[in-house]
Amino acid sequence: MQLKDKVVVVTGGGAGIGRALCRRFTDEGAKAVIAVDLNEAGAAETVAQGAATASYRADVSKFEDILAVVDDVEAKFGPIDLFCSNAGIAIGDPDFDDVASATEADWQRSWGVNVMAHIHAAKALLPRMKARGAGYFLNTVSAAGLLSQIGSTTYSTTKHAAIGFAESLAIAHKDDGIKVSVLCPQGVDTAMLRSMDGNPASLDGVLTPEDVAGIVVKALDDERFLILPHEVVLTYMRNKTNDYDRWIGGMVKLRRRIKDARPA
Repeated sequence: MQLKDKVVVVTGGGAGIGRALCRRFTDEGAKAVIAVDLNEAGAAETVAQGAATASYRADVSKFEDILAVVDDVEAKFGPIDLFCSNAGIAIGDPDFDDVASATEADWQRSWGVNVMAHIHAAKALLPRMKARGAGYFLNTVSAAGLLSQIGSTTYSTTKHAAIGFAESLAIAHKDDGIKVSVLCPQGVDTAMLRSMDGNPASLDGVLTPEDVAGIVVKALDDERFLILPHEVVLTYMRNKTNDYDRWIGGMVKLRRRIKDARPA
């Protein structure tokens, strides 16, 4: 996809990767770039910085919020060409030694933002995109959706589910002219990464959001399904599928290292 003259919506556009995507899409000549965020002030700041055309407040875990954004954007700016379902949350396990320690509320919030937000976007846009015979979904997931996330069972589980939905979306609607990409970075210098002490995602280096946005633009141009800003993730994926038991054993050793480095 060439971004010039396209109408683009980016959720989580008030900071981090979302803001960097907005800025890069604007620089690429998009007709309109819409920053959507639960943090209304953050989304407005993205616009104030010249990185987006307009901003909206929305809770992506609520279908009615996503539908309201889609309806208003299409009424004001035209058909949405690219919807970037980028918002996400990470909640660490309350008890590092108990993967079932997250509260019901933590599970519901993680599921709503990390999985249902992608489904809501598709539900709102698929009928329109099918009628037009074109459309593109970029879903920000995580390398955790392909591998795992030590210390956050809710994050790992919901990101795996997000990959599953994206695969179904790509398989079922390719013949409708609809394209799908999933963005699966490891460590990116965002508030999310900094909020999780000892996050193993940073072990292979931390990219800037701007680095990731540049990689995304090239991948969209190539219309690749899987976008891996950290190329080593592909090696990890192959190791996992080649010998699952050995991979789990390696992850157990990594978990031990992380646990030993935690404050007493």
